[in-house]
Amino acid sequence: MQTFNIWHKFDLHGSKIAFLLLLGFLLCGTSGYAQRNVEVNNPNYDNRFLSYGFLIGVHTSAYQLKYSEKFTSEELDDVYSISPTWSAGFTLGFIVNLNLADYLDARLLPQVSFYEHNLEYVRLVNPNVDELVETTVVEFPLLLKYKSARRGNARMYFVGGIKPGIEASGKNDIDEVSKDNINIKSFNTSLDVGFGLDIYYPLFKFSPEIRFSRGITNMLGNDANFFSEGIDRLNTNTITLYLLFQ
Repeated sequence: MQTFNIWHKFDLHGSKIAFLLLLGFLLCGTSGYAQRNVEVNNPNYDNRFLSYGFLIGVHTSAYQLKYSEKFTSEELDDVYSISPTWSAGFTLGFIVNLNLADYLDARLLPQVSFYEHNLEYVRLVNPNVDELVETTVVEFPLLLKYKSARRGNARMYFVGGIKPGIEASGKNDIDEVSKDNINIKSFNTSLDVGFGLDIYYPLFKFSPEIRFSRGITNMLGNDANFFSEGIDRLNTNTITLYLLFQ
């Protein structure tokens, strides 16, 4: 019988913890900076109706799967488990920010993200198999940003919204015999939520931000083979640390 512990239940993998610790150091260091009696930089920056910028992000991502009824059939009797593993990637993009009210912005963040998703097929008799899905995805997050009152040269904020994405290139496109790999859909939609800190400098605004992304599209394609028979549904889970410059 398969066993689980508290770390697996809450998905507290090392990569996730590292992300949270890194953000904590950033926020702690910058919040101290904000409390100092310093000259206010760009006091009218947020009065701009439209502003632009760019972003860099590093993320860790994994599939969340639901087993199909076939997983317990005699056909897949040798397969003990199918385990998603977390893999790192990165994101590059632009910022288009629209000031709606004193504490509310709308923003479009067109970006290109590079993902690796790995599934480990643990078998009882035959050797284990790793199925790696590498994709380059063009994404268009549309988010609302709710900001706190500005204190000195910093302010906290929360973001939330929807992130559609379409695959620009991937493993299914380059493999000569794609039927031998798990088939993944090229379109995905995610719900995003996150928080960050705006830090105002004389010439620009810098914002470290952490965002959680939960896919709501079933990414499993229609082509059935060994890799997909035991799976009913695949969703994406991503944690991203963004560095935004405006």
